[in-house]
Formats: sequence, C-alpha cells, structure tokens
Amino acid sequence: MEAPPLERKLAAIFAADVAGYSRLMEADEEQTLATLSGHRRIVDEAILRHRGRIAGTAGDSVFAEFASVLDAVHAAIEIQHSLAEANNALPEQRQMQFRIGINVGDVMVKDGDIFGDGVNIAARLEGLA
Repeated sequence: MEAPPLERKLAAIFAADVAGYSRLMEADEEQTLATLSGHRRIVDEAILRHRGRIAGTAGDSVFAEFASVLDAVHAAIEIQHSLAEANNALPEQRQMQFRIGINVGDVMVKDGDIFGDGVNIAARLEGLA
C-alpha cells in the first residue's frame, strides 16, 4: 500500500520554547505549569492574530507556520513585548523567557504537522536565540 502524496509548500516557520524550562520545573512544577499556561495563551493568541497556524506543541515548545515572514516576525515581536509585561508581575526566579527562531523554507504537511529541513533550521535558530 502506497503512502498518500505529501503536500509541499513554502512557509515561514516559527519555533519557540522556554529558556531554562527544566530548571523552572525542578524548582516548582505546579507554579511553572501555571505560568506556562498563561504565557502560552499570549503566544497562541498572537500567532492567530497574525494569521499563523499552530502546527505542533510539546511541553514548552510551539511550532507555527505563516504564509508571510512579516506576519511571523510581527507575531514574534508582539509575543516578546507581551511576555515582558507578563513577566514584570512575577518574581524574577519564576519569569519565563521564550526563545524564538524563524525560517522561511519548504515544508511537508502531513495530518496538520509540518516536517522538513525548513522546520529543522527554525528549531536550530530558536536554540541560538
């Protein structure tokens, strides 16, 4: 039985995760999860507001795709500004800093998930942020 053909397209890929997430979880799992939930609402709403689509999440990470790199960059800027405000209300040891990487590249789409070198490059850029 042959696999169905994969959809390929050019996309702006947005990869984000929390710097030091393991340290935060080790210190206080419940509070870290509560903070992450509030911060993820900010992230998710900004992605949608800038015409992005969340393509995957795992723990503290988010992958999204955008048709426009400008939309992806504007979402990232809004997220960083909004999270800075949200972090101001928290003690320094509980603040969460999101790293964000953006890449434009060819992706494969399967069951709503995105795959390919374009996604891998965005993830590597996020790790350097």
